[in-house]
Amino acid sequence: MSIRPVKSTSQARPTMEGAGVHLHRAFGFADPTMLDPFLLFDDFRGDSPNLYMRGFPWHPHRGIETITYVLAGTVEHGDSLGNTGNLRAGDVQWMTAGSGIMHQEMPKGNAKGQMHGFQLWANLPSSLKMTTPRYQDVASAEIPEVIEDDGTVIRVIIGSSHGKTGPVDGIAAEPQYLDISIAPGVRKTFKVDTYRKTFAYVFAGAGAFSDASAPKGVLLEKEVAGREVNIRDLSGNRTLVEFDTGDSVSVQAGPEGVRFLLISGTPIEEPVAWHGPIVMNTQAELAQAMRELQNDKFIKPVH
Repeated sequence: MSIRPVKSTSQARPTMEGAGVHLHRAFGFADPTMLDPFLLFDDFRGDSPNLYMRGFPWHPHRGIETITYVLAGTVEHGDSLGNTGNLRAGDVQWMTAGSGIMHQEMPKGNAKGQMHGFQLWANLPSSLKMTTPRYQDVASAEIPEVIEDDGTVIRVIIGSSHGKTGPVDGIAAEPQYLDISIAPGVRKTFKVDTYRKTFAYVFAGAGAFSDASAPKGVLLEKEVAGREVNIRDLSGNRTLVEFDTGDSVSVQAGPEGVRFLLISGTPIEEPVAWHGPIVMNTQAELAQAMRELQNDKFIKPVH
């Protein structure tokens, strides 16, 4: 077993998107090769409706897939093909924008006004850039959950883990997308494909992700379950952890436990021409997409 060393850690940065939604961006609009095939990851959450209620009104997508995972509240969505629906707590939507779609997402809080969700953008290879758009809407009850004796809970959203396979399929990047909760002080190791780019996003509690190289940072001594636990490189709330190569990821939960997403995908390794929610391979393709958008020829007939 080869434990992946931590390549880098960083905090998600506050930003605003849509019509004024306050969110935190873990990565995006920088180096598209960093976590290829993934382009962008946003964490949108708030306890006050005025931070998110304006939502993401009609906007175009082409050449990518968007993965929306809702933890609290709901997201109403609709598109230019006439599709509508609601994503509720625990639900997932994988949208393949393909040749082009106009889309809107309007978040609403729960009874306490709380809203929380994530959106991940995955690139499409050149052979699928102009594929017919499609959706995979998955209700929370359809997502398999593994509960281990030590209290670890794994929701298998995409890919396979611990003998369970997620309900989303047919995705170009062959991704794995796990929502993992680990009890205080517990150390766990998770298998990942050696050739896939892999990252973790910590959104509750804290944990120390093992580094195969020499330990860095401050050694913290905490008492967990009545015993002293040494934790290095503690990654806390809204922390992106990028891993180097290896076939597994190891993490020690902090004094309050840790909850994180573990996501991996096969690199596409193609040129990227990117403008907002439109991602093509060349500047000429990007310019064509913008012309079609301006001339009302962006949406292609569905065969």
